[in-house]
Amino acid sequence: MVAYPELLEGLFDQLPNVVFFVKDRAGRYVQANRTLVERCGIQHKRDLLGRTAAEVFPGLLGAGYAAQDRQVIATGSEIRDRLELHLYPGRGQGWCLTYKTPRRDERGAIVGLVGISRDLHRPDERHPEYQRLARAIEQLRARFDEPLRLAAVAKRVGMSMDGFERLAKQVFHLTPRQLLAQVRIEEASRLLRETDQSVAEIAHACGYADHSAFTRQFRATVGTTPRAYRDATMQKSAAD
Repeated sequence: MVAYPELLEGLFDQLPNVVFFVKDRAGRYVQANRTLVERCGIQHKRDLLGRTAAEVFPGLLGAGYAAQDRQVIATGSEIRDRLELHLYPGRGQGWCLTYKTPRRDERGAIVGLVGISRDLHRPDERHPEYQRLARAIEQLRARFDEPLRLAAVAKRVGMSMDGFERLAKQVFHLTPRQLLAQVRIEEASRLLRETDQSVAEIAHACGYADHSAFTRQFRATVGTTPRAYRDATMQKSAAD
């Protein structure tokens, strides 16, 4: 008879756009699907097991995932639908939604965690409401540097906020707030790499009221602080 965890792992092996993992209390992999193994550039699952995210993912990504693991295990809190960067096939970076929850033994003690990360690809342009939703997204991209009110954006294209939320989830698989965060973090990352503007200046340029709010959002999405991201990309450029 196949054990339940093995059956679950086998099911996730069939999903190329979903990463599945189980970790112990030290954040070491005890189970993983084929997608995760391949994206880590590892040939066999056995070579991943017993290692932490910081040991198998490059630089900032690995450090960020390991910090998440410690938070979930130490506090017992869940991470739900967190928008963040991940490795796509070919080890290029792309966007995903991540879910992590603690694992508990029969006495309720936390013994590790289990999680998935689901790739975000192109929206469904065949959706009958795609064009109207696309106009709202254009508003986000054109005005992300302002303190935008999402309800006002929805109203400009003839939608209620509830309708905006519903369609964004159907077509983009993200909430409007996550879409706005994605645009802002992408631009902030570019400015950190390509300019010498201060973190506070970049926060303002990307629509954040203060740089502490920007730093929290950036760290939750990229896995590190804006300053550490800039330092790491500068070091990489110097090495190249």
